[in-house]
Amino acid sequence: MKNIIITDQAPAPIGPYNQAVAIGNLLFTSGQIALNPVTMELVLDNIETETKQVMENLKAVLAANDMTFENVVKTTIFIMDMADFANINKVYGSYLNEDTAPARETVQVAGLPKGVNVEISMIASR
Repeated sequence: MKNIIITDQAPAPIGPYNQAVAIGNLLFTSGQIALNPVTMELVLDNIETETKQVMENLKAVLAANDMTFENVVKTTIFIMDMADFANINKVYGSYLNEDTAPARETVQVAGLPKGVNVEISMIASR
């Protein structure tokens, strides 16, 4: 049975989806972009602050299901420009323990919602 995860500490969905869905021991997050959950405004100052907001949103979604980044087993990162990869990776990596970091793929895409530069989704397990 699936359990819908909702928190006001991350941006409310802007379409027909939920922030995350838990099934058994697994949690599947929706892709997060750099929306401030309080103002619902984009944080696009630079790629580092944008990525930090994305990671803070994911942190809140994980916490709503009593999980942390230590529970994450798979991450998907969508980016607009591979030239931003090193800076995204630096911020992303600051949230993870390198010894227990999840599997990951990073894909350059032609476009992302609301014109953002990065979107990240995760799968976590208990």
